[in-house]
Amino acid sequence: MRQRDCPFVSSPLDAGGRALDVLVTGTSRGIGKATAELFLARGHRVSGLDVLPASIEHPCYQHYAVDVRYHDALPEGLSPQVVVSNAGVQDSGADIDVNLKGAINVCERYAFANGGRTPSPQVRAVVLVGSSSGHTGAEFPEYAASKGGVLAYAKNLAQRLAPQATCNSVDPGGVMTELNRPVIEDPALWSRIMDLTPLRRWATPEEIAEWIYFVGVTNRFMTGQNLLIDGGEAGSFDFVWPEE
Repeated sequence: MRQRDCPFVSSPLDAGGRALDVLVTGTSRGIGKATAELFLARGHRVSGLDVLPASIEHPCYQHYAVDVRYHDALPEGLSPQVVVSNAGVQDSGADIDVNLKGAINVCERYAFANGGRTPSPQVRAVVLVGSSSGHTGAEFPEYAASKGGVLAYAKNLAQRLAPQATCNSVDPGGVMTELNRPVIEDPALWSRIMDLTPLRRWATPEEIAEWIYFVGVTNRFMTGQNLLIDGGEAGSFDFVWPEE
């Protein structure tokens, strides 16, 4: 990853006070953009991959217009210490290719050396962005299957990267992103969703970015875990019993 002249940031970086080279996919909007901006705000250098043009302007940000479905199209010369695989689509006809195979392409390319046999010497953490659908099977069939694969792949990576690096997935439930506008903007559907969500709201992209940052930078011991961040939706229940 090319070193850039970045402004001094006084907020804490990693545990040793060092700026990290970070790769984030899907940085043009939503969770990926919020994640890239958070890393930048905390003094790190970020390379972003997205099929869309850059939506971030920052001296420590480098954008690459690339489709993660194609391994051979991924840029050369990047050596990230933290890899965040976030790029995803929903009910697109290509969910498995983008969400699962794309994640595999990116992680195998940048987290490993020598054709995937050993971790790259600089890598210290991989964070996969899964979904509550991978836990519950909800939503569109191909989407749920793709995210279930991401959760399993996180465990596979954790074993292969240890003891050098950690790998976990952050699995959001509802998030206030452009992708979810069809239900966010429909009052009747939104009311039904809120009835299923104990915290009675969805997360913001910035909240999920904080989880990604914690898992990828602050955390140094948890690995192979799938963290469900869904406002309690998956665990909600309606206990039916006669009233006394």
